Amino acid sequence: VQLQASGGGLVQPGGYLRLSCAASGRTFSNHAVAWFRQAPGKEREFLVAISGTGQSTFYTNSVKGRFTISRDNPKNTMYLQMSNLKPEDTAVYYCAASSNHYLSPSLRRRTSENEYDYWGQGTLVTVSS
Repeated sequence: VQLQASGGGLVQPGGYLRLSCAASGRTFSNHAVAWFRQAPGKEREFLVAISGTGQSTFYTNSVKGRFTISRDNPKNTMYLQMSNLKPEDTAVYYCAASSNHYLSPSLRRRTSENEYDYWGQGTLVTVSS
């Protein structure tokens, strides 16, 4: 599956932004998908994942309550709605897809880059006044 992330940009602290990730090439609902981000000078980190049907989600604590993942399988697209953005949210945001439709029962696996076989190119989000 090919992924293309979009929607990044410059936003003020406290603002909101919605990222999109368009998929092509395979049946989108067959893939759990996730968002990661990589801040300057830091390792890429897991943010949130959603199962193929959209019924299961998992958020890392740093974004829980501020970010919302969703997917529209007929449109082959997933979204990341981000609110109350902070300067520390500045990063390149990546979407990724697993070969599995479900979220791994293992916490370590479902939040690991190794669980996801397909990656988008990333979109830059800058939170600054």
